[in-house]
Amino acid sequence: MDLRVEGLNVSYDEKRILKDISFNVESGEVVTIIGPNGSGKSTLIKSISRYLKPKSGDIYLNKVNINRINTKEIAKNLAVLPQVKAVSSDISIEELVSYGRFPHLKFGKRMSKEDKEVIAWALEKTGLFKMKDRYVVTLSGGERQRAWIAMTLAQKPKMLLLDEPTTFLDICYQMETLEMVKVLNKTLGITVVMVLHDINQAARYSDKMMVINDGELREYGEPCEIVSKDLLKDIFKIDADIYEDKVNNCPYFIPKKNNGTAGKGLND
Repeated sequence: MDLRVEGLNVSYDEKRILKDISFNVESGEVVTIIGPNGSGKSTLIKSISRYLKPKSGDIYLNKVNINRINTKEIAKNLAVLPQVKAVSSDISIEELVSYGRFPHLKFGKRMSKEDKEVIAWALEKTGLFKMKDRYVVTLSGGERQRAWIAMTLAQKPKMLLLDEPTTFLDICYQMETLEMVKVLNKTLGITVVMVLHDINQAARYSDKMMVINDGELREYGEPCEIVSKDLLKDIFKIDADIYEDKVNNCPYFIPKKNNGTAGKGLND
């Protein structure tokens, strides 16, 4: 599923959050949005998923304006994993994953054999089938994130929107989550648009990277084009050296020693 955004402007009350954003995501790509805190990354995800109504601009899925697609059809094709996720203390993994089938159910209908097969498939794909009866609240951070991803998979989406899927996870679970997203993208052809804070992880797991700063689209392209000394200094206020990861075929950076200004005044 491809995505096109044209002239998107989003405001909260009188404050402009996104300013004339335009870009294309081709079917099967992994695109990661990066930028400083408060730059508008999550707002962009919410706008694409139709949680927020833009002040102006258009969003197209497979060349169809999302405002002309009914909510159920969007849910069949577009799955969203938000930052904040709440779940009851007595819900099992299997029950959580089953929620992903709701857009496919006819009014008043129960789960069919096909729905149950899809749920089992989603559990298998995320390595949770043997744990399906466990309560979600008993899971580790990485396991819980896999359960939520399994729920989105049960929707059988063509596009997956992930808003900071590695937040609050230890590094091992961060890598586990991103490796899973990569495998799902490659094996199922799911288009992925996600927000990440870690620039090196974004460079490693993305076909393209998008830099948002102060509500504006500053850069958009392949990681080797995006990760540069000038961008890191200009947008993220980091002085760094850029290297090539020949194993993963992507750039990465290592910050230089700070100039002594970081933390200045803490002990004054």
